[in-house]
Amino acid sequence: MSYTGLELFMENLMQLSYSKNHPVVKNSATILSKRPQMQRLYQELGDIIQILFVEEQSVIHEMEQVRNLKIRLKDVAQEAHNIVGLFVYYNYRKSTTCHSIYGSVKYFLNYMKNERSTHKYYSLNLKDVMGSLNSIKEELNTVFDNLKMDSSRSIDSLKSQKQTAFAGTSRTRYPLGKKKVLEETVVGLIRDAELIRDKLVEDQKQLDVVSIVGMGGLGKTTLATKVFNDPYVVYHFHIRAWVTISQTYETHDLLIQLLASVCPGFDPVNASALRLREKLHKSLIGKRYLIVVDDIWSIKAWDDLKLFFPNNNKGSRVLLTSRLNEVALHAKSHGFVHQLELLTDEESCELLCKKVFHSDDFPKSLIKPGKEIAKKCRGLPLAVVTIAGVLAKEAMSTYSWQRIAECVGSYIMSDQTGNVDILALSYDHLPLHLKNCFLYFGGFPEDHKFRAQNLVWLWMAEGFIEEDGMRSLEEIGEDYLMELVDRNLVTVVDRKFNRAIKTCSVHDLLREFCLQRAQQEHFCLKIDNPRSPFSSMGEYKPRRIFINRVFGSNNFSHQTFPWVHSLLWFHNNMSSININFHSYPLLMVLDLRKCQLQDFPLAIGLLVHLRYLAFWYTKGFPSSICNLWSLQTIILKTSIRFRLPNTISNLVNLRHLWSDGYMYFPSVEKPMNLQTISNVALIDAAKSWDTCFPRIKKLTCTTLANNYQDFKLLSSLETLMWINVNLRKIDVTFPDSLKKLSLSGCCLPWSDMSIVQSLPNLEVLNILEHAFLGPKWETGDIPFQKLKFLKLQGLKIEQWDASSTNFPCLTHLVLDACRHLKEIPLDIGYISALELIDVDDSNNTVVESLVEIQEEQQNFGNYDLKINVRKELHRLPFYKKLRGLAWIFDW
Repeated sequence: MSYTGLELFMENLMQLSYSKNHPVVKNSATILSKRPQMQRLYQELGDIIQILFVEEQSVIHEMEQVRNLKIRLKDVAQEAHNIVGLFVYYNYRKSTTCHSIYGSVKYFLNYMKNERSTHKYYSLNLKDVMGSLNSIKEELNTVFDNLKMDSSRSIDSLKSQKQTAFAGTSRTRYPLGKKKVLEETVVGLIRDAELIRDKLVEDQKQLDVVSIVGMGGLGKTTLATKVFNDPYVVYHFHIRAWVTISQTYETHDLLIQLLASVCPGFDPVNASALRLREKLHKSLIGKRYLIVVDDIWSIKAWDDLKLFFPNNNKGSRVLLTSRLNEVALHAKSHGFVHQLELLTDEESCELLCKKVFHSDDFPKSLIKPGKEIAKKCRGLPLAVVTIAGVLAKEAMSTYSWQRIAECVGSYIMSDQTGNVDILALSYDHLPLHLKNCFLYFGGFPEDHKFRAQNLVWLWMAEGFIEEDGMRSLEEIGEDYLMELVDRNLVTVVDRKFNRAIKTCSVHDLLREFCLQRAQQEHFCLKIDNPRSPFSSMGEYKPRRIFINRVFGSNNFSHQTFPWVHSLLWFHNNMSSININFHSYPLLMVLDLRKCQLQDFPLAIGLLVHLRYLAFWYTKGFPSSICNLWSLQTIILKTSIRFRLPNTISNLVNLRHLWSDGYMYFPSVEKPMNLQTISNVALIDAAKSWDTCFPRIKKLTCTTLANNYQDFKLLSSLETLMWINVNLRKIDVTFPDSLKKLSLSGCCLPWSDMSIVQSLPNLEVLNILEHAFLGPKWETGDIPFQKLKFLKLQGLKIEQWDASSTNFPCLTHLVLDACRHLKEIPLDIGYISALELIDVDDSNNTVVESLVEIQEEQQNFGNYDLKINVRKELHRLPFYKKLRGLAWIFDW
């Protein structure tokens, strides 16, 4: 159990122990009778957590005895979590038996028997847990007593041990000329090397930093070596030196490394750090020097190191390589950061050929499997080099290579050459709060694309996200994801307009690493091809099961896994599943979107610990879900319209409600904690919405009423997509908090656009079919203060009068299917921030106006404005006049 998991358990335990309105406790005399024991557990466990994890006892925390106590405490807390969770589950299950389909006499008697055994099991094991906690507490007291007896000696000893440990864990350093690089064979780095070289030797006298960043194994050190040894670089710089930074470094050692290159005859033995620094400074001050700082891991390391490099106005440079974007950005000053890209499939093939055959081509019989293997390396040089070493030892036969092609990732991860340790460094350097988030990627299928929003919801349900008291869990989760991106462990596939991450992915080799490490730590079990997936599990008790492929479902109907907290199903070739959900009483995450449920299992309605539920069901919204008071996220995949039950308001912790079918939201008497609702049909007027969900931030809704819609009551609303299906004019107001607004079917007069223009925080505006009526839009004098993105789609507008002052911040303008519009206002081209105009399926005269806009802007020296025209318009003669780079912007 992680520290975040401890926090989550303590929060739940506090609710069970002290909350007067807990929906399960107040209806169960059995649980109520056990509150004194749970309160004692909460107090004892909380006291020890405060000492071991919260209080600032930096020296104490370095003691091996204390580290072992932390591990023991996590194990005890995990056992307590399971005991309390099972006890609550079985009691809740018993209390609902009489009201469910299971209410036969025989079934009820079995439940009563089960309840009695559970009561005994709970009491017995809780006693053992308390005994373990007392033992840990006694050992902690002994530690503190010993420290009090000889405080100074103990602390000095610990500090000495700490320094020795740091020195011992430093990675091997290689002297200049014998430095170990990724590979001698270089492919695909010619342009990168030329770019870096030109940046290093350009005519700028001040000391500056050029950085190369990218994921581990991408070839940053190889590229730096190629540039370092470039003949022109050798000629240009008087002094060249190389220093490799370990994750735990000593300043004294770094100075010795540098002086070994700068002053080969200098003897550093017995020299103080001050003497070493003075010697280095004198050696560099009058020369044009190049220092390569390889594999730097922290901002602090750079801040320590940069003090050694004098700014002598000779055109000196520092070439820095790092996996961390934040380090490069911090160091660059006025310099340049180069993001190293993955190899193309062709470059991967070339590198593989050179490593295995020392040539540019595969033998004929191996071309097909060779290309397949290269492609599965996904452009990572480390993967290509490692698999090349495997292939070199195999028979050069089609059969042998095809066998390897089927599981490239497994072969790479089982390689014993140490190359994979490069990936382990990135994981080991992660802060604790990111390690679980990163390992989580290991359970998902190959090439899986993650929606950032959904990934954060999963992390929340798993308890990976630590609250800070100032921001929402969602905001913190987005920061976690961004941290992983900045560390080049996660790749951004698509971004939203505001540059927030929309979808992301993980390189397959990193995913394989995550899976391997996750299984070693009993973090999860991934089922890829199991006929009997659990038969060989033994003592292995993973908390998460990711089902990627199964043959039949009997494996899941006769197994009991009370320790499993998460079950995610990705196999989509089954029309139904047969899982005994009673066997998973502690489930917190359940994702069944890939398997259509013919009937909704009633047992799911008993999983009271469930925090995340995603499922595919086409018969409405099961009312039993409304009993699951812990739920934070519900995702329903369906093709129908359905009505939510009135008891939906029982879900007091529900934050996100998503469905691709329309939901009819009932009137509720008590406010909910909802922050995201999609595709909801609101029958009543907006005047009651603030009662239903006062904290709502994102709302996609359809309104059926014709009366006044006062969205302004939703004071936290940031994103609104509003569809009015009556196609009749209605009055409306919006809150000042809105950042993104999409309107359709509202039938507003263009004069009402002033309501939208006055919104102080609006950044994105989509005006869709029938949103506004009338042939002419006059923007008037009111500016859109922060609007960056404007889309007009399917409108019958003929004339648009606007000036650049109406859109001071606009960067993207999109017109789609506005076939009646005659032209885009010429003054739009004078918006200084404008980067792109995108036109699709519009009037020919609109394209003519675009030509005029672009020609006029280029006459004034503005060649940055890009214009994109799509579909049949590109065949028109005047389209060829467009000089802008054509590319598609997909909002």
